[in-house]
Amino acid sequence: MASPRRQIRAGWKTWLSVAAVAAAALPAPAQAVGTQGLFGSNEVRDDSIHMFPKWTGVLERFRNNEEPMIGACDPAQPGSCTLTEWANFIDSLSGMDELNQIREVQAHLRQIPYILDHQNWGVDDYWGTPLEFLTRAGDCEDYSIAKYFSLRRLGFSPDQLRIVVLQDENLRLLHAVLAVYVNGDILILDNQIPHVVSHTSIHHYRPLYSINEEAWWSHI
Repeated sequence: MASPRRQIRAGWKTWLSVAAVAAAALPAPAQAVGTQGLFGSNEVRDDSIHMFPKWTGVLERFRNNEEPMIGACDPAQPGSCTLTEWANFIDSLSGMDELNQIREVQAHLRQIPYILDHQNWGVDDYWGTPLEFLTRAGDCEDYSIAKYFSLRRLGFSPDQLRIVVLQDENLRLLHAVLAVYVNGDILILDNQIPHVVSHTSIHHYRPLYSINEEAWWSHI
């Protein structure tokens, strides 16, 4: 995902086109009409996350290749020690309340360097797994993905978590953040904002679509 002052890349345009076309074809569910959700938007849910293969690819690679390595630090198995160290840190937060867990995850993962996909992977848009992010760094959607899996490990349900692709109206750029639904609020974990904040405190973000393991939402 482009950093500030970078132009929108073609990969994101493709994804947004897919989301927009799919959303236009969906009948709006009754509960979505006239109700305000994330960043004050009206939301339309669709369960067909297969339309987003980069995201489903991340889910598959993590579950099949990375998750089985957690807890068995074996130098002969590349990545197992990195994943185990990450999991041990996340597990150390298990005694905290949800808000402090969210804050600790945000602070810990913001320390990882930012790098553009074309520099890191040689492509315009790549969605990385937690291991890929921990070992090679990443851009905004990679931060969001790593935070998503961190909170899932702590026991947050998919219903509480969404990766959000949005338009930054100030910078006129696309961006991605993690939204966490907790205590009647929607908290935003953003690599561009040091602290966890409520979605109501950000007025220059226009959500386009959001996604978790079970569904995706277009935002109107």
